Amino acid sequence: MRYVIAIIRPERLDAVKRELQKVEVNRLTVSSVSGYGAQKGHLEIYRAMEFEADLLEKIKLEIAVNDEFLHPTIEAIKKGAKGNDGHIGSGKIFVFPLEDVIRIRTNENGPSAI
Repeated sequence: MRYVIAIIRPERLDAVKRELQKVEVNRLTVSSVSGYGAQKGHLEIYRAMEFEADLLEKIKLEIAVNDEFLHPTIEAIKKGAKGNDGHIGSGKIFVFPLEDVIRIRTNENGPSAI
């Protein structure tokens, strides 16, 4: 079992969800987050004053998958998040080992709980 965390641009969320559905990954958690990487933010103008907006709005996806779904999940996220441009800021994917999963309702654990 693996725990996949992806940070993507907000406008790519629908495309990523479509790609995940194609590979039958239908369970995910989505959060709005702020941060920056290589982009280092950008300048904004508010009431005629410039300021540096160094934290950019991003979307964080969290997905627990069984091992056989890991590669298709990663490829789906890459395809949906990159789009046609592949510019800086397209995102990152992090993969962690997942020790256990427990479904509270049924008390199932392990791969069947995912």
